[in-house]
Amino acid sequence: MHYLIYFDESNKLDQFNANYSYYGAYGGTDAAMARVVKQVRNIFKQCNSFSELHFREYTKDNLVKKYFQTLHTVINENVQINILTVNNRDALYAAQKIGLTATELRNLFYIKIPERLFYGMTRDLSSQESGTIKVKIKVDQNDEYDKLFLETKIIEQMNAHSAYRNKNYRVVNVLSQNSVKSIPLQIVDTFMGMVIFLLEQNYLESSNTAKIKSDLIYRFLIEGNNLMKFQQQIKLYKWTGHEELTFVNISDYVSPFMAYKAAYDSQEIIRIQKIMVENPAMPLKELRLKTGYPNTMKNTLIGYKDQIEGRGRNYSIL
Repeated sequence: MHYLIYFDESNKLDQFNANYSYYGAYGGTDAAMARVVKQVRNIFKQCNSFSELHFREYTKDNLVKKYFQTLHTVINENVQINILTVNNRDALYAAQKIGLTATELRNLFYIKIPERLFYGMTRDLSSQESGTIKVKIKVDQNDEYDKLFLETKIIEQMNAHSAYRNKNYRVVNVLSQNSVKSIPLQIVDTFMGMVIFLLEQNYLESSNTAKIKSDLIYRFLIEGNNLMKFQQQIKLYKWTGHEELTFVNISDYVSPFMAYKAAYDSQEIIRIQKIMVENPAMPLKELRLKTGYPNTMKNTLIGYKDQIEGRGRNYSIL
């Protein structure tokens, strides 16, 4: 059996522009990954959009169907996503105690953090397969990784873990890959972006971008069993300065979001419905202008309209 892991990061320890750094790993068997990639390519084709998936750049809802269907496809496959958060202030304080610069600390973390994330995904593989499991790791293309010889060091660390703990997996290669050409790297970027959005409670912001991102996440989570699978398949950890990572229950962040969004949507639906009742034949464009929705949020309004008219919130994007 072959097992594939894809790694990405968000925010950097030594840039001093964020309170937290985030590291994500997306893993699954080669067969599961192949199914996901094939299905997502078909989604891109059906939506006539081949641009790269990036949650940070999702600022208009014209591609909501593409993102929604991709997220829905991924979460319904047998895959796992591990995300680690690091409090930058705590990490830098720990570095200062032993005379390390921020850059030196980041370089050390580049080795330790991926290794811990990857081990968390591979340690239970032995119970699933009796033969040797070959692990291949892909990291988002980054010149800094090459300078640190990240590929060689991760192979050494991971295989040392496997031998020491009598596991039956072996890391055979670690390769850098351009995310433009890698759907799995785009997937880990998007899921990690969503989780960060929930952790930092960006949905409380009043900007249109926050509303657009909130709408995507909410519509994805209310579809089928996605909410349950999202909380089961995404494992969240935080670094606290101790040897063992601390597990974080992601539902502690999902539940407040769902409650907030349900309350917000209820008020919005009442407002829109009142206008629709008073103007039953009003075309969509006029309704959009009457309700104050910009064109970048047209599909958000369509979702509300479909819900009001009994077709279901996700009718237009299924």
